[in-house]
Amino acid sequence: MKLISACLLGIKCSWNGDDKYNNYRAVRLLKDEILIPVCPEQLGGLPTPRAPQEIQRGTGVDVLNGKCKVINKNGEDVTIEFIRGAEETLKIARQLNVKEFIAKSRSPSCGCGQIYDGTFSSRLTSGEGVTTALLRRNRIKIIPEKDLP
Repeated sequence: MKLISACLLGIKCSWNGDDKYNNYRAVRLLKDEILIPVCPEQLGGLPTPRAPQEIQRGTGVDVLNGKCKVINKNGEDVTIEFIRGAEETLKIARQLNVKEFIAKSRSPSCGCGQIYDGTFSSRLTSGEGVTTALLRRNRIKIIPEKDLP
């Protein structure tokens, strides 16, 4: 059993109300695995669709440590919602004894390896999203979507 970013399974929960269904790789896993879809941004109370959001001058680890914030393109602080969504995702993982999370790349919640740099200019920087950081901190293995078979 694994948690998975819900958008990867075709659930329309992305910031723009779309999904990130790609190459059927995630759906193919359903033949052999139980996948639990989660959208940390929705779990944190954000609507769909919603304004794009990015971590400002830091990473998900920095957000969890109180060193930076998540701001949407309208200038609104959505840090509390991102932390709440990460905590709810962790709660689901613990309740179901899940040890792995398949993460959507570049997301300020689920990103692993790279996230957008906080300038809303489509530039990437090294780092991970808030949920990924919290799950990793709690010894849940992160599987980037690009590593799906």
